[in-house]
Amino acid sequence: MLHPIFSTVLGHPELVANHLANYAALVREEGAVAGRAMVGRLVAGVLAAVSAMLALGLIGTAVMLGVLHGSFHWVLAVVPAVAVAVAVIAALYAGRGSPSSQAFEEVRAQLDADVRALHLAGERRDH
Repeated sequence: MLHPIFSTVLGHPELVANHLANYAALVREEGAVAGRAMVGRLVAGVLAAVSAMLALGLIGTAVMLGVLHGSFHWVLAVVPAVAVAVAVIAALYAGRGSPSSQAFEEVRAQLDADVRALHLAGERRDH
């Protein structure tokens, strides 16, 4: 006697093909989501690095201007502070939880459900 999966494949190949096509669509969708998250984190990392370098340049310029004029003006602190704030926010966004740990979670859940269903079908066949 054949396992239920073989009888299904032989009797209804369109169901198996449809199921595999749905798996492919789910993997494609999960891959797109993971790719967008990775690109977003990469852009945030580049923005953080550029903003940090800009902040260093602005801080140096502010110090030189303050020493040159012999006085301190609030703009000399605010302008570099904005670049520092952008760098910190972008670095926090880039360093947040890894998307790879959550990627393809639906695919794993679907595979687990299919394996459980196959085991149940095999147990029913044995009884």
